[in-house]
Amino acid sequence: MSLKRLLTRLGFVQAHVAKDLGLSPGTFADLVNHGQWPKKQEAMLRRQLSDRLVEAGASTAQIDRALNAAPKKQNAQSGNSERSIRPGKGTHQEGATMLLRKQTLTPSARKHFGLFRDPFTEDVTSADDVFLTPDIRYVREAMWATAKHGGLLAVVGESGAGKTTLRRDLLDRIQREQASMVVIEPYVLAMEESDIKGKTLKSAHIAEAIITAVNPLERPKRSPEARFRQLHQLLKDSHRSGNRHVLVIEEAHCLPTATLKHLKRFFELEDGFKKLLAIVLIGQPELRLKLSEKNAEVREVVQRCEIAELAPLDNHLGDYIKFKLERVGAKFDQVFEQGAIDALRAKLTFATKSSRAFGQGEAISLLYPLAVSNVISAAMNMAVSIGAPQVSADVIREV
Repeated sequence: MSLKRLLTRLGFVQAHVAKDLGLSPGTFADLVNHGQWPKKQEAMLRRQLSDRLVEAGASTAQIDRALNAAPKKQNAQSGNSERSIRPGKGTHQEGATMLLRKQTLTPSARKHFGLFRDPFTEDVTSADDVFLTPDIRYVREAMWATAKHGGLLAVVGESGAGKTTLRRDLLDRIQREQASMVVIEPYVLAMEESDIKGKTLKSAHIAEAIITAVNPLERPKRSPEARFRQLHQLLKDSHRSGNRHVLVIEEAHCLPTATLKHLKRFFELEDGFKKLLAIVLIGQPELRLKLSEKNAEVREVVQRCEIAELAPLDNHLGDYIKFKLERVGAKFDQVFEQGAIDALRAKLTFATKSSRAFGQGEAISLLYPLAVSNVISAAMNMAVSIGAPQVSADVIREV
C-alpha cells in the first residue's frame, strides 16, 4: 500500500500532516507522490510520520511498505512525471483547508454596525472577557487545580483555540486571589524540537528558570550536580515559607523527547510527602502524539500526566459571537441575518476523505475562536463594502 493510500484510509488530511511535521504542503506532496524525502531531515521525518501512523492504528507492515514504496515512474505517453499540485492561482489541493489571515474591522464597518471597539482584536483585557463553554471551563479549572494542589497537566489545542488566553487567565487569577504561588515560565522564543531549526529547551535551562523565579538574587551553580541540589533546596525553603510552585511551558509540542522525560524528575522533587513543583504543559495537537501511551520513551511521564483538550466551539458558536458583541455593547441581531451562523459552521467544517468515501459522519472542525473571529471580521467588512445592512449567509460563503 502506498503512503498516499494509507493516509487516505486512515482519514488524514495531507495539509494537516505537513503542518505537524513542519513541512510545506508542496514538500509533503512530493514526499507522498514521489517518495522525495528532504535529505537533511529524512531520518527524523520517517520516525515522526511512523509515530503518527501507529497512533492512527496502522500496522508495522503497512507502515514499512508505505514509507519504503518506490517513487512513481514517468508517464511514458506524455513524457512528463506526475507533479504535485502546489497551492496557487486557479488550483486547489485536495484536503487542504485554507484559513484567512488576521482580519480587523475597518473604520467604516465599525461605524456601520455601531461598534466603538473591535470585538475580536485585543478583546481579552480581564477575566470577564474570557468566553467559557463547559469544555473551556473544565480546562480552566484543571489548570487552576494543578497550580494550587499539584499535578502534571498537558493542555492541548489547535492554533487559535484559546490556550494562551487560558494561560493569561491563570496568571491573572493567581494575582486576583492573592495566592502564595510562584510561577516559573522558561523563555521559549526560539525553542524547537531539534537544534537544527532553533534551540532546544533542556533540563538545565528549566533549572535556571526555577532558581531565578524562586530567588532572583541567587546565582545558579556552575556544575549540574550543584545546580540541581541548589534548586531542590530553594524549592524546599520556599515551600516551607508557604509558597506553591508551578512550572508553565508554552509551545510544549516543541519540547525534545529527552526534556519530556526529565520533567518526571522535576515533578518528583519532594519535601517529605509534599510535592514541590506542579507542571502545566501547553501545546498544539503534536503534544498529544508525543505523550501517546504507545510512545515507550516517555511512558513514565505519560502515566503521570493528565491531558485536557480544548475542543472547537461547534455547538457554542452562536453563544461565542453573541458574547463577543455584547462585550462591546452590540446586539447579535443588528449584525447578522438568520442563517449566517449555520453558513459559518459549514464554512469551517470539512469532511475527511475517508468520511466522504465511506459515508461516515467524521469531519474536521476549525471552529476555534481565532478562525471564527477572522471569518466574521472579513464578512462584516465585505457586507459594508457591498452595501448590505447585515451579514448574511451568502456573504459568509463569499469570504
